[in-house]
Amino acid sequence: MNKEKKEFRSGFVAVIGRPNAGKSTLLNTLLGQKVLIISDKPQTTRNRIQCILTEERGQVIFFDTPGIHKPQHRLGEYMVAAAKSTLRGVDFAVYVVDASVPLGSGDAYVMEMIRENRIPCILALNKIDLLTKNEVLLRIAEFSKLADFQEIIPISAIRSENTVKLLDLIFDALPAGPLYYPEDEVTDQPEKFIAAEMIREKLLQLMREEVPHSLAVIVEQMQEKKSLIKIGAVILVERDSQKGIVIGKNGNVLKEVGRLAREELEELLGNKVFLELWVKVRKDWRNQQARLKEFGYNLEDLRE
Repeated sequence: MNKEKKEFRSGFVAVIGRPNAGKSTLLNTLLGQKVLIISDKPQTTRNRIQCILTEERGQVIFFDTPGIHKPQHRLGEYMVAAAKSTLRGVDFAVYVVDASVPLGSGDAYVMEMIRENRIPCILALNKIDLLTKNEVLLRIAEFSKLADFQEIIPISAIRSENTVKLLDLIFDALPAGPLYYPEDEVTDQPEKFIAAEMIREKLLQLMREEVPHSLAVIVEQMQEKKSLIKIGAVILVERDSQKGIVIGKNGNVLKEVGRLAREELEELLGNKVFLELWVKVRKDWRNQQARLKEFGYNLEDLRE
């Protein structure tokens, strides 16, 4: 006797949390491939990025969001506004918490945002690989008192611990719905954006202290010629001293960034890549509205 086919489920899910909670790492794990850049630097994600997971049981459209923090410049204001605006119009949220860090005012702020938008929420207590079992139980008890979560699930995104169970909970919470995107689509972002993010990820890996937050990458050229993709990108910094750091002695840092980015882009695009990088100074670009709009960080687009 044939089993009755289950109803196809689909919907939109905001993945939110404080900086460095592991949201992008979790989404890459759930998607089964690298779509989002990751770094140990806080505020790595700057845009609201749509990721799509399609299975036989349904389709989840995830929104990876910038970490919610106290903004220090206009770019920071855009990032927080991008995270807040994502909560409008989604079916529910997954709140990712770094369980190894004590509860703080930032957690209270995020939970207040969730309450204000009146959306159901699953709490994912991440990085449990850094805790003992008793510490995990204490974290669950702490958060249980603060909000009425649909589910609280301890996970380790980097070790894929409990992530299958989390995905099951997400699908169970989705309503019946249509296939919104083609089955083979994993993101709504164009290849230029993905290439720029891959380059920025390599810069984040090699840079230290204040330089990473001052960086922006703009892909100005992306042309496919026979078996070669030619990419030209500009790395923007805010000060002349930062330009020297990004280039490095005899250009060694920039060369290494180019090598690492090219290898990953070739794997992603399935083709040989010729990558050219330039470094330019744009003083205080994070506070210049015209510059931010030029780079795709337009605060007006996020307002109702």
